[in-house]
Amino acid sequence: MKEWKEICALSDIPVLGSRRVQRSQGPQVALFRTADDAVFALLDRCPHKGGPLSQGIVFGNKVACPLHNWTIALDSGQAQAPDEGCTAKFSVRVESGQVMLCEAELASIGLEFEPIKAGPCTRSC
Repeated sequence: MKEWKEICALSDIPVLGSRRVQRSQGPQVALFRTADDAVFALLDRCPHKGGPLSQGIVFGNKVACPLHNWTIALDSGQAQAPDEGCTAKFSVRVESGQVMLCEAELASIGLEFEPIKAGPCTRSC
């Protein structure tokens, strides 16, 4: 039986938008909300070049990666043809307006990847 971790209220995720979930290891998890209030969770990492999917445009049940416009299916993490590849997906539950993720998946999926690091350049250009 899966143990579920409460993450946020459904209303905390913008319609046709996303919210990131920080983890102690590995890349963040991106929560996506569609126009019909369906919620999906993917590793916040495009299978192409590792771009942050949480910064992409959500349309229908897909998200466009902000780096190279790859289209990723929210229900499977699969890149849409002609592109190939897949990003990890996470189980999601929404109960009484609260979004929950599987604790075991949060602790194990995608840990082989480094978290995305953003910020100022630390070397001289």
